[in-house]
Amino acid sequence: MTTTFEEADLCFPQLNSSCRKIMRPNSVSMLIYITLSSISVVTVVLNLLVIISISHFKKLHTPTNLLLLSMAVSDFFVGLLMVFQIILIDGCWFLGDLMCVVYFVLDYISTSVSIGTMVLISIDRYVAICYPLLYATKVTQNRVQICVSVCWMASVLCHCLILKDNIEQPGRYNTCLGECVVVIEYYAAIADVFISFIGPVTVIVILYARIFSVVVSQAHAIRAHIKDVTLQGSVRITVKKSEVKAARTLGVVVVVFLICVCPYFCITLSGDGAVVSASSAAFVTCLFYINSCLNPLIYAFFYPWFRNCIRAIVTLQILKSGSCDANILCRSKK
Repeated sequence: MTTTFEEADLCFPQLNSSCRKIMRPNSVSMLIYITLSSISVVTVVLNLLVIISISHFKKLHTPTNLLLLSMAVSDFFVGLLMVFQIILIDGCWFLGDLMCVVYFVLDYISTSVSIGTMVLISIDRYVAICYPLLYATKVTQNRVQICVSVCWMASVLCHCLILKDNIEQPGRYNTCLGECVVVIEYYAAIADVFISFIGPVTVIVILYARIFSVVVSQAHAIRAHIKDVTLQGSVRITVKKSEVKAARTLGVVVVVFLICVCPYFCITLSGDGAVVSASSAAFVTCLFYINSCLNPLIYAFFYPWFRNCIRAIVTLQILKSGSCDANILCRSKK
């Protein structure tokens, strides 16, 4: 039996209630598939390297790195879930209504945790720069673990409540067979935007503005009294420089995060998503997801320890006995 052109446009040609495919030139479809697949693979691999590095090497078990580990885990899942986004490129969903809801719930949770971890990183750097003498006593491993756990649990609870109707009855908002959509009530959507975007971004910007102000004032003070610096003062300055370097690196992470995420949430907040062209919407969505791929690249550029970890993982040195105790913070000899 031959298939007509109209039937070929359907997700399920044998069913009249089937959704229609999004028709594109083959070259465009292939470009989208290759681009998203590449981003997904690179995101998963790079964040997996961060997860293995921080988990394996004991020298990296610090409060700040624990936050980086949390962000790497959330970014890892974002990259993994992009596989489902690739499935939806043609507008057809073949995995059933339950898997559709599971995909959206996990996607919302992963992106929300990534944003929440950014807030925790900003707080961590704020305390380290503005209150250095209190940092060791205030920011401990146990407290950071509690904060990270609360961040994950709050994200799970919040988005399960926001998507409650969709979870209770998967597919209730589908208009045709092969569609994968979730609908959030207006007030719940507004609350989600404030909790997941406006609130966190406001906190991040305020904290980093304060950090920048303190760093600038300290730099002026050091230059003004450089001739009177004692040996003890020199040690303090060295420690301060390491904290400033960490703040600068994580500041780059935050700036890149804001550049990637803001366009997506601005369109969501304005409610003009239907007016935006398909190409613009695709670019904004891709920009939103690519942030999870950029974070490990920033670590590789700024952190020598991450490059050392990659070298140890690729050469299988981590399989050696006692490798977890290696001083991975030392610069490797060329």
